[in-house]
Amino acid sequence: MTSASKKRLLGIGGAHIDRRGMMREPFIAGASIPGSMMEEPGGGVFNALRVAVQFGVNASLISVRGGDAAGDSVAAAAKRSGLEDLSSTFLDRTTASYTALLNSEGDVVAALADMDIYETALPRQISRRATREAIAACDAILTDANMPEAAIQKLLGITGKTPVFALAISPAKAVRLRPVLHLFAGLFLNRREALAILGRDPSDTSLLMDLASGLITLGLTRAILSDGGAPVCIIDHGTVQCLTPPTPSRIVDVTGAGDAMAGAALSAFMKGDNWEVAAVKGLEAARMTVESELAVVEFAVQNE
Repeated sequence: MTSASKKRLLGIGGAHIDRRGMMREPFIAGASIPGSMMEEPGGGVFNALRVAVQFGVNASLISVRGGDAAGDSVAAAAKRSGLEDLSSTFLDRTTASYTALLNSEGDVVAALADMDIYETALPRQISRRATREAIAACDAILTDANMPEAAIQKLLGITGKTPVFALAISPAKAVRLRPVLHLFAGLFLNRREALAILGRDPSDTSLLMDLASGLITLGLTRAILSDGGAPVCIIDHGTVQCLTPPTPSRIVDVTGAGDAMAGAALSAFMKGDNWEVAAVKGLEAARMTVESELAVVEFAVQNE
């Protein structure tokens, strides 16, 4: 498949710096924990796009960043990944960042998201001529809940018949998607994010199938709903199917697993696979990601 004939995916949302501290000892609140820190470009949409291009689609990025070294690092990573970077740089602002503490099993214990630039600058991008032109030229759009609720709604109002998919990002931000849940062509989320969208307590122990049914009641037509290593629910126009994800040989770092699943699954879906087959490919990409210390790994993909 030539580059010109490939499907085109437009990503609008987070592209920032990820900092992750891996603790070597159990977490104790208020104490200093031995460990190591790593830093790399990340962000929900950004990670997913960098995976999607490896699975055979062309991709463009619309995000915002500051005029600092972190912003330069994000721009360089976009170029290395082969993305068309349509992002805006604000010289007087600071690039967004995400700083997480992970335990020895690779799970997040606590995290801090410094992303004010998304709240104020991302909404402006929706009205840009370049954004309208990029929407007109793409086959699908992927956004994330890093965008303010009003901006998400504005985006959905100008996309016409172009399908829009979304990443829920976090329980705190996933609620932004609830008012327009029925307008998305697909959603990638986990148990905690589903509970937030449904307005349930974080400690709710309902079966994942029940949560999937609740999301369908809210109008969601298609989704991949995950719960760590537990069976995944595949929602497709009122039907729900459970799939057992592949078991990783080891878990190094869970960061980026959901983004990888979204990028690989969406690429497969755009190229003609049905939603279930696309989900299987996404789950395999997520498995490979948790086995790596990197949020975006290099996949040995043979594209048709």
